[in-house]
Amino acid sequence: MKTAIVTDSNSGITQFEAKQLGISVVPMPVLIDGNILFEDITITQKEFYEKLTADAQVSTSQPNPVDVAEIWDKVLESYDELVYIPMSSGLSETCHTLQHFAQTEQRFNGKVFVVDNQRISITQRQSVYDAIKMANEGKTGKEIADWLIETKMKSSIYIMVGTLKYLKKGGRLTPAVAAIGTLLKIKPVLQIQGFKLDQYAKVRKLVDAKTTMINAIRNDIKNRFSDEYEAGRMVLAVAHTENSEEAEKFRDELKEQFDKAEFTWINPLSLSVSCHIGPGALACAIAIKY
Repeated sequence: MKTAIVTDSNSGITQFEAKQLGISVVPMPVLIDGNILFEDITITQKEFYEKLTADAQVSTSQPNPVDVAEIWDKVLESYDELVYIPMSSGLSETCHTLQHFAQTEQRFNGKVFVVDNQRISITQRQSVYDAIKMANEGKTGKEIADWLIETKMKSSIYIMVGTLKYLKKGGRLTPAVAAIGTLLKIKPVLQIQGFKLDQYAKVRKLVDAKTTMINAIRNDIKNRFSDEYEAGRMVLAVAHTENSEEAEKFRDELKEQFDKAEFTWINPLSLSVSCHIGPGALACAIAIKY
């Protein structure tokens, strides 16, 4: 039984990296001034931020199931089944839409496993790497999907937002609160615990934001991932939006603080998250590994 792994570009895995890994990546659509563009296909990260900071009308959208089906069909020409790992259903209806599609389209039923394991960006990427490892060991699509679901809540993401502008534009902050926050130079720290993007803390300095995120990871290890951490089964990663220099510094700080966790990578945040928080963000994540 040959099992393929497919994900979407919210994982941060580029088309080039996908070829190296032997997987397929569905490019996520981005709407910019009414035009549909596709992440890492017809728009780059650099181009996206140029548009975003120039106050273009930017939003994200679900991929067309027909386009996704074409990728699945192509993959199934060479594989018996596939595991599809999309972004968390807590952040988009994409997962539910494609789960229904896989179950109701006869040619996909029993062959395509759409996994709702509540991941995005660097934690979603970890799920893909775990799935690849399991597939290489000869695990079936159902076995891979079951493990990803069983461990879905064993991850956390914490994000420091560099500007309140895009939270206000997206309706997550009222103009008045955003104005006060900007005046006081507040840097919110947000969290993703599998579902929505929620507020975690408010700070005023970058150093305080990093301390807050490190303490949040430490608390997760103590109260949620203690056994896995002691067994060396947790990984750390950093993500950012146009903030690579600080991301590299943050990586070193995390490695110093948590020596029993493997550090995996530094990645730009996916465009689906970036359009809500804008440039200058810094994030860290902890997740279980297979």
